[in-house]
Amino acid sequence: MQIVPKGKAALTRARAISWRLRRRNLQGGLRMFLYHRVSDDADVLALSPAKFRAQMEHLAAEGYRGLDAVTALDLLYAGELEPNHVAITFDDGFKDVEENALPVLDELGFSASVFVATEVIDGSARYLWAPEDAQLLDWDDIRRLDAAGVLRFEPHTLTHPNLTTLGDRECRHEIEGSKIALEKRLGRETFALCFPGGFVGKRERDHTQESGLRYGITCEPGLNTPETDAFLIRRVQIDQTDSLGDFAAKARGSHDRGLIGRGLYRRLRYGSVA
Repeated sequence: MQIVPKGKAALTRARAISWRLRRRNLQGGLRMFLYHRVSDDADVLALSPAKFRAQMEHLAAEGYRGLDAVTALDLLYAGELEPNHVAITFDDGFKDVEENALPVLDELGFSASVFVATEVIDGSARYLWAPEDAQLLDWDDIRRLDAAGVLRFEPHTLTHPNLTTLGDRECRHEIEGSKIALEKRLGRETFALCFPGGFVGKRERDHTQESGLRYGITCEPGLNTPETDAFLIRRVQIDQTDSLGDFAAKARGSHDRGLIGRGLYRRLRYGSVA
């Protein structure tokens, strides 16, 4: 399986170089960056703290302002988004986001969204792909951090299933239940659901809207504009193999469409459900 991430990294590098050579810089919408962990652990979803700091400092030096997903999307749909606004998101709620990402975000005046699966945080479910020693935030952490304001927490379903494989009743429960459970823990309303693995169809999209949420967040690459479906929001994934040049190109629009072979890559990584 190592050939898959290596091939993806090579395609990313080639597109980033091509983008820089053409000096392209696409604007006119919101780019939302997707992260999971910020750690030196040998985990394909972990970006090193040094790389994360370099990326955030690059954004700051280029005049970008990092926002949490809900704030950025509210501005986008109100017609008030500035060209320098980007959104920063973390999936799953790992402790290293607090340890290694929060200090950098706070220092630069950025904010970010963290999507958590409530029953995984409870301990009654788990992320099957996560290393055994990858520590999660607990509810005391989440309440404290959410109140502080740099990291804002939003639902990621109850147990992090592939929603498209569930029955209709169970799918709705995963979406509605996670909103209700997180709101009870935080003592405030939540607004954005992140679809686990980015797996979403019309049913999952509609259930999210019907559950009283304002936004649905996918893993599909692209630029979000005021015409983008608010329940199919796109994100640009940042990988551990990305160089700073790759990241800079992504911030300017090099990965607003998927890489060649993305569908095959997802099938190899996640199985036929992708």
